Amino acid sequence: MTQTRPYGSWPSPISITDVINGGLKLGDLRLDPAGNTLFWTESRPAEGGRTTIMTFENGEAVERTPAPFNVRSRVHEYGGGAWLVNNGTLIFANFSDQRLYRLDPGASVPAAITPESAYRYADLTLDPVHNRLYAIREDHSIPETEAVNTLVVLDPAGPNTDGGRILVSGTDFVSSPTIDPAGNRLAWLSWNHPNMPWDGCDLLTATISGDDLSDIRHIAGGAEESIFQPGWLPDGRLAFVSDRSGWWNLYTSDDEGTITTLTDRESEFGKPGWQFGASTWGVIDDTTLAVSWTNGGLWSLGSLDLASGDLREIDQPCTVFGSISVAAGERAVVTIAGSATDPAAIVRIDLDSGQTRILRGSDLAIDRANLSVPESISWPTPDGATAYGFYYPPVNAGVQAPAGEVPPLIVESHGGPTGATNPWFSYKVQFWTTRGFAILDVNYGGSTGFGREYRKRLNDNWGIVDVQDCISGVNALIERGLADPDRVIIRGGSAGGYTTLAALTTSDVFRIGTSYYGIGDLETLATDTHKFESRYLDNLIGPYPEARDIYIERSPVHHTNRLSAAMLLLQGSDDKVVPPNQAHAMAAAVRAKNLPVALVEFEGEGHGFRGEPAQRRSLEAELSFYSQIFGFGLPDPVPPIEIENL
Repeated sequence: MTQTRPYGSWPSPISITDVINGGLKLGDLRLDPAGNTLFWTESRPAEGGRTTIMTFENGEAVERTPAPFNVRSRVHEYGGGAWLVNNGTLIFANFSDQRLYRLDPGASVPAAITPESAYRYADLTLDPVHNRLYAIREDHSIPETEAVNTLVVLDPAGPNTDGGRILVSGTDFVSSPTIDPAGNRLAWLSWNHPNMPWDGCDLLTATISGDDLSDIRHIAGGAEESIFQPGWLPDGRLAFVSDRSGWWNLYTSDDEGTITTLTDRESEFGKPGWQFGASTWGVIDDTTLAVSWTNGGLWSLGSLDLASGDLREIDQPCTVFGSISVAAGERAVVTIAGSATDPAAIVRIDLDSGQTRILRGSDLAIDRANLSVPESISWPTPDGATAYGFYYPPVNAGVQAPAGEVPPLIVESHGGPTGATNPWFSYKVQFWTTRGFAILDVNYGGSTGFGREYRKRLNDNWGIVDVQDCISGVNALIERGLADPDRVIIRGGSAGGYTTLAALTTSDVFRIGTSYYGIGDLETLATDTHKFESRYLDNLIGPYPEARDIYIERSPVHHTNRLSAAMLLLQGSDDKVVPPNQAHAMAAAVRAKNLPVALVEFEGEGHGFRGEPAQRRSLEAELSFYSQIFGFGLPDPVPPIEIENL
């Protein structure tokens, strides 16, 4: 029998434990060139978020990297490209000491191949022809100075007592080393402050001459052209993704430096380089590439004929893809993929038939009758543009709301801010929708997947365009009768936390704001953050200190006099990207305004909560906070959070 209960108070089939443990926490995967053996990473919330490498043995998933090893790089603080596999041998970066380790087949204990040092490594690439290991190295050995990023070459067997021999240096950043199949040529990306890689970077190649590089050439890129995922084709051409057309499309460059367009679409075949090692394409054979691309937040998969340029979309069920790996000798890709109604899984997709086979996944821990399926929506913005997002209605097969009641709305502002939200299946989203909340997940101006000009909408306008896009999205839903104007929440993490705090101090649309490690003071972020993002705000806000007045004007901590909403702040004590003092300052300011506020700090957590206790308590805190502020009862007991000034 269907119950009638107010929105927000619905008994849900999804528990907090389901959110934390429901579904595998898949990271990235590699296919061993020797025999297409599959390796992948999974994280363990119950072990503090430790990441481990997995493989199949006799049809069973087994763990290859033993505890306490944690496969994760801290280069750029966001890492990526932290491991590789070749002939069954694993080489990986260990989080606690950032040393590189080697684990050979049959061995149970990894052996260090770099010494204890202030070096960090990422973007690991093997040259099997010359038995060399290439890596991006970040040197933190000189206190109070900016880290130094270089491309180094190492012996994959160790001991590398020098930490690696520097091969490429002289720019602020370097990434994406790739070796041609013959082991004769190297390609890589580089860029300088204040650019981020999606603003503009350079693609270079060189001939490998013994221990040195010669014939260094600039192939593409610049201050206003972003390059993504260079890689070599079987015929010796270099392929890469560039946004020179205004959209990330595929190109090739031959020995003479002649650039040829492979795709010419208003679609995105690239991604922002927050982490190393991402890929959207792979080589099938001499004539064909497997490619993925996005339109409006939904991803497609296809095959690209290198001679004709014909792009054929594969009819298959997935709408979001991770990095693309190609099975050698097969017309198939292996990737982590999913959709709005299917949890992320490792899948093998046949490029000819579209047949999709799950290699490693988890059962859906919810009846499909309870699933909220998102609607892709768009709406006009105050600056004359169009914003995009996904609307999730409240759905619960066993409950209905009283006649005439309109649901509370949670507005999600994604991180980055140069990033995007995609409709991956999420137990956290369904946690809220099955309780009677609607969700608007916003791809505000500055998001990727909508072309370069859409990304540039946020330049000089962070804290304005993103906030206005969220507010105009709320208004569009209110006009459609899909959101209660008196019960609107905005929540976000990191940069999304900044959008949350900025929205609360520049408008009265939101009744509650929830900030996960959000930015309250832009000046502090500009002067007290890590190298990768230390000049990020030059384009989003303006150069510092020249534009100091703008930093102050856009910083929520200076405008709490405008606040009229309750605020929940969730923060990790070891956050190096957004230090805890930002959350403390914001909480003090709200407290002084005599508005409802709660601050929960999690010891040992960094930028993003990985441990089970923090993930559990943060969700409990949100649910308790919302129920107390909106005054609805909870069907199941939740440890209450103490709210000041309530």
